[in-house]
Amino acid sequence: MAPLIRAWTWHNVCVVNRVRFWLCASLVLASRLLQAEMTPSPESVLSIQFREGLLWVDVSASQSKEPLHFLLDSGASASVVNLGTARRFGLELGPKVRVTAVATTLTGYWPVRLSAKASHLKLPGEYLALDLSKRSGACNRSVDGLIGADFFRDRVVEIDYTAQTLRVLSAPFDTGANSVPLETRPCGFRVAVNVNGGKSQWVRLDTGCATAFHWVTSKERADRCTSKPAVGLAELSVPQTMTGVRLGKLYLDTVPTGLHRKAFFPGESGLVGNGLLANFGVVTIDAKAGRLFLRRSLVE
Repeated sequence: MAPLIRAWTWHNVCVVNRVRFWLCASLVLASRLLQAEMTPSPESVLSIQFREGLLWVDVSASQSKEPLHFLLDSGASASVVNLGTARRFGLELGPKVRVTAVATTLTGYWPVRLSAKASHLKLPGEYLALDLSKRSGACNRSVDGLIGADFFRDRVVEIDYTAQTLRVLSAPFDTGANSVPLETRPCGFRVAVNVNGGKSQWVRLDTGCATAFHWVTSKERADRCTSKPAVGLAELSVPQTMTGVRLGKLYLDTVPTGLHRKAFFPGESGLVGNGLLANFGVVTIDAKAGRLFLRRSLVE
């Protein structure tokens, strides 16, 4: 019986080893497939410029031989084309609409159809036509349009402020990065923050804002958020202070903050802009999973 027992034991050892081999092989294959899935193709990577506190993107359209200057603006619920640019191209304007903006309302035209790309990335096909001349006057170049929240909604978009690149991923590149709750609403994105050690509050995620943080001490009902177009265009002169802001596990204790008594948008206690986001280096907006990921750039 002893030889039979030994033979049976050795047979099972071989089976176990085969199982381990195939398991390891499967894990390696799955790891490589996941890595390939998360590694963006060259067509999904484009250069951006982080200047004047804003994210500039070169956009091509058949109506223009020269690249158009767009801003990457997650704070705008819809992508925008400058009204002057639309008229210069002879684009057909849609009906007039009222647009909610920070501290004011504006008149725009919706929809305006424009076929445009940023490198190989196709941009939304419908735009809100809005007069951006004041925005252009505040910058050192004309603003032909805004790439708004509609660009982010079905994508995982990584913004590297240090390397000045934008990448579209099929999944977050580093799920171990600092993670912050992100909510997609008809009027835009909002993220959860803690200010000065207080309770969690929702603020707008606004890559179209050059400053760091704006904080509203009053509250407004969140259910008033609608699909009405909303943008953050405004020139504000507000009291300034320093606050401590926590995003996920990360805490910044001296954040330049503009103070406001009235909410900009329903259900939001302010907004976080590039002046704060750039401190982290890399920001990944995963609208699908409802998460904002923050991590350091590999390029310093």
